[in-house]
Amino acid sequence: MSSILLLTASPRPGSFSTQIAVELAERLRATNPVGALVHRDLAANPLPHMDSGFAAGIHKPAEALNAAEAAAIRLSDELVAEILAADTLVIGTAFINFNITSNLKSWIDHIGRVGKTFRYTANGPEGLAKGKKAYIVLASGGIYSEGPAAALDHATPYLKSVLAFIGITDVDVIRVEGVNRGPDGAANAVTAARAQIARIAA
Repeated sequence: MSSILLLTASPRPGSFSTQIAVELAERLRATNPVGALVHRDLAANPLPHMDSGFAAGIHKPAEALNAAEAAAIRLSDELVAEILAADTLVIGTAFINFNITSNLKSWIDHIGRVGKTFRYTANGPEGLAKGKKAYIVLASGGIYSEGPAAALDHATPYLKSVLAFIGITDVDVIRVEGVNRGPDGAANAVTAARAQIARIAA
């Protein structure tokens, strides 16, 4: 049975990235009704940032962990299991200060685990989350896919690099951009994103 992991990360009320990411995940699930959909809302339920317990715990065997370290690693193991179990990953994030939200970065810190989602080999790092499809839904007030502001988009290359590092290289980006450009900006951005979703679902 196929599985979809949906991550939403925008703290903004009425978030466009969340709206479109949810619509995409539901359209994908509709094409395979028996598939499971796991939704982790990182804005409503933010993950703890890396702390000393996590940083120390990932380098210790299970029997050597103290209570705080064990709790931190237990949560990280749960998140790793979610992404490894998924066939499709849908990430919805706002574009804030030219990058992803901090709560999404925390998720990346929790799932980027040596021996879990990647390993080091004689030929360099190897991702262990291969064979998955990923979609990035990125909402922004301005236009960053092209033009003079394109160089300021650090979110897209960063997410693609992280996903590739853990073995996910089949990645599509759905932009909801220009939402702050006049009264029709948001409507036009959502219409364009939905058209892209329709093509994907077809």
